[in-house]
Amino acid sequence: MQKKIISLKELTKNLWWSWDTEAKKLFKELSPLLWERNNHNPVELLRHISNDELAARCYCKYTGKIDSVYNRFEAYINEKDTWAARNAPELVKNPVAYFSAEFGIHESIRIYSGGLGVLSGDHLKSASDLGINFVGITLFYKEGYFRQYLNHDGWQMEDYPLQYPESLPIEKVAGPDGKDLIISVNIAQSEVFAQAWSLKIGRATLFLLDTNIPANESHYRNICYRVYGGDQNMRINQEILLGIGGVKLLEKLDIKPAVYHMNEGHSAFLTLELLTTELSKGVPEKEAIENVRSRCVFTTHTPVPAGHDRFSRDMMNYSFDRYLSLNGISMDDIMKLGTEDPYNLNGYFTMTVLALRLSRAANGVSKLHGEVSRSMWQHIYPGLPVSEVPIGHITNGVHASSWTCGLTDTFWRNYTCSIDEMTSSREAAEAVLAKVSDEEIWSLRYSLKRNLIDFIYRYLANQLFHQHPHPLYNDYDMMRSEKSTLSPDILTIGFARRFATYKRAPLIFSNPDRLNRIINNPKMPVQIVFAGKAHPHDDAGKEYIRQIVEYSRRPQFNGKIIFLENYNLGIAKRMVSGVDVWLNTPVRPMEASGTSGEKTVLHGGLNFSVLDGWWPEAYNGENGWAIEHAENIKSLEEQDHFDAENLYTVLENQIIPTFYDRNEYNIPTKWIRKIRNAIATIAPEYNTHRMLRDYVMKYYLNRKEN
Repeated sequence: MQKKIISLKELTKNLWWSWDTEAKKLFKELSPLLWERNNHNPVELLRHISNDELAARCYCKYTGKIDSVYNRFEAYINEKDTWAARNAPELVKNPVAYFSAEFGIHESIRIYSGGLGVLSGDHLKSASDLGINFVGITLFYKEGYFRQYLNHDGWQMEDYPLQYPESLPIEKVAGPDGKDLIISVNIAQSEVFAQAWSLKIGRATLFLLDTNIPANESHYRNICYRVYGGDQNMRINQEILLGIGGVKLLEKLDIKPAVYHMNEGHSAFLTLELLTTELSKGVPEKEAIENVRSRCVFTTHTPVPAGHDRFSRDMMNYSFDRYLSLNGISMDDIMKLGTEDPYNLNGYFTMTVLALRLSRAANGVSKLHGEVSRSMWQHIYPGLPVSEVPIGHITNGVHASSWTCGLTDTFWRNYTCSIDEMTSSREAAEAVLAKVSDEEIWSLRYSLKRNLIDFIYRYLANQLFHQHPHPLYNDYDMMRSEKSTLSPDILTIGFARRFATYKRAPLIFSNPDRLNRIINNPKMPVQIVFAGKAHPHDDAGKEYIRQIVEYSRRPQFNGKIIFLENYNLGIAKRMVSGVDVWLNTPVRPMEASGTSGEKTVLHGGLNFSVLDGWWPEAYNGENGWAIEHAENIKSLEEQDHFDAENLYTVLENQIIPTFYDRNEYNIPTKWIRKIRNAIATIAPEYNTHRMLRDYVMKYYLNRKEN
């Protein structure tokens, strides 16, 4: 039995289990209560279960389940015939080093805040699946991103619970001497030290730098406390550690990347470290810059100029004082690389500009975002027309296995070998869909909606009502009354994402009386589930949350509009699987890509979105609905009015009637036709396996796929 226990504990140390349905079931079976209470964290779960209990449990069928999962895990880790081995052997020999300020791997590891981190995590998982030698670099945030709760007025409040290494599947990185590996970076006049942790994600490794060690002055120990926490000084300190410290870590580990991939500009200081290394070898400056450019690629995610990190020359001088003196380069030399105005070296240093100037290739994350980025950064390339600005695009996707819940995974596995096989091509998806009846798809949808509704009731009762009672849910019994009970019979709309103002979460409330008539239509009712966090410093985003909470309290909406606190990956997985329609209402073209709508498709959910981000590429008129774009609108108020009117009209005249149009067997055949079209056209294209193959061929190796 001891061998079984060792195998079980070994499984907890690799996040491969997080996208394997049977592995998750294996841990949940030990104690469904502890599994939920510990945020689906198997390390913490096993800390509460004795070896005696584990040994006793292994005397029954449970031991066979351990063997089955562990054998599949070993086969996965040791597989040699991978896509990368066949198509990109260069990236098996030498790794891709992928730098990102956040990684959303699983809800139990809070080193992410939103979409950028979730994309980074999915990128890492697909690299593992495809067999690419891949290392991620980020920071270990001891407090992570905040836990959200609402006060009596519905205003977002933040709590920062600590996360402890012993409760996570991370290990300290050891140096050649067997001792903890420590790197150092120069910040201002200080030498700042960081230890490294490693986290296994399938065949890939994520390294996390941590300054919370005794060797540092007290004010440098908190550099890694919070994701995007603090002021501009904290931000530049984090970015120095991420970029420069990340390169130093790889050097100490003797890892020689084939390419450095900067996911957003936060890590762009890595190019300075590569450059100073070249210069220290006596390489002439122009040649040194070209050597760095040949090794770096850059992905930008932000279509709004104000969203890019900029630091004043004074702050750069202060933060890089010791670094520059030790490396024998001047601040003017550095400013030339990051300024947007080459004739003014006393202005701001822009991280995105540094990344663009020192990368051989750059891309936006959707076709539209690529166009916006070329226009936004044209001034960096004087003399070039917008069409020739060297910023391409690779549209984001999602890691299908991670976002396919257990029920859906089991459903599709009845018709194919795996989700990855089903999403490998449109032909593969259509072949599977041909085997599935409308009745079976509708049965899956009902099961998923029931799971979501049951989860919502448990969540509201256990985590909101008992922890901090407030007027939002003090009429919990009324919410469960016959008049206002969530039901799987009712068309369910979901809206969940970061509450940035441009995403316009309250747009559907533009006309409350009209929304009341829509939601409370006696023959064709609607229910809406909201979730999301505003940045702690974004009062406008918090006001949006407060407005939605206030609407949800009104008698006509009580129990029919729900706001779920503390949005995280776990809640996201529940929502994308259970809702019928995923709503997305950004101000075009401010949504660089967006991926949440891509996650709902394999569950039979449909998208209803502004034609922004990825949706203009995917929408074909039969696989969802669009809030059409209007040209020549002169103001944001006019845009909001136009989009809200369009939203209501499409809901009333297309979405709701199609959902409630049933055949003699009470099956919405036209609705299911759209589900089939969405799965066939979206799932095979908008996944990170396709996305990563594009990165490999277009940017990592700079060649077209055969």
